[in-house]
Amino acid sequence: MKNTVADNKLYGILAEFRNPKELIDAAKLINEKGYRDYDTFSPFPIHGMDKAMNLAKSKLGWIVASHGLIGLTGAFAMIYYMMVIDYPLNISGKTLMNIPAWIPVMFELTILLSAFGAVFGMFFLNGLPKLNHPLFNSENFKKVTDDGFFVCIESDDPQFEEEKVQKLLKEAGATNIESIFDE
Repeated sequence: MKNTVADNKLYGILAEFRNPKELIDAAKLINEKGYRDYDTFSPFPIHGMDKAMNLAKSKLGWIVASHGLIGLTGAFAMIYYMMVIDYPLNISGKTLMNIPAWIPVMFELTILLSAFGAVFGMFFLNGLPKLNHPLFNSENFKKVTDDGFFVCIESDDPQFEEEKVQKLLKEAGATNIESIFDE
C-alpha cells in the first residue's frame, strides 16, 4: 500500500533562490526573524554564509587538538614504559630517556590520532552516516549539486507555522517554494 502525503510528517519548507547573493540575504532575513532550525544548500561554499546564519564556531578544532594531545602523551607514555621501565637498554652510554630518538614516533602517533579525530569528529558533528534525508525526495532539490541555491526551514523550529514560513520565503525572493514531507 502506497503512503499518501497525509500519512507523512511535514519535515520543512524548501525554497529555491536564483543566486548566492539572494541566498545570503534570505539567510540573514530568516535569522533576523528568529528562526534557528534551518539550513542553506548550494553547489559550492559561499563566503559569508556562516555569518549570515549566525553560526557558532565549529567544535572540530577542539576535537582534533584533544586527539592530537592524546596521541602525543600516549606515544610518550608507551615509549617511556618500553625503553625505561620494561626493557631498559644502555646504548653507548646514553641516558635511558633519549627524547630526540622518540620524536618521530611521538610525531606520527600525534598526526594519526589527530586525523582520526578529524574524520570521526566530522562524522559525529554532521550526524553521519545518514543514508536518506527527506530533502532527497524533492525533484527540485537535485539541482543543488549543479546550479541550485536552497534554504529549508525545518518544522522542528519553535516558531514554525507553515503559512508564515511560506510568506517569509516569498518575501525573501524565493523562486520556488515547496513543502517537504518525511517519508
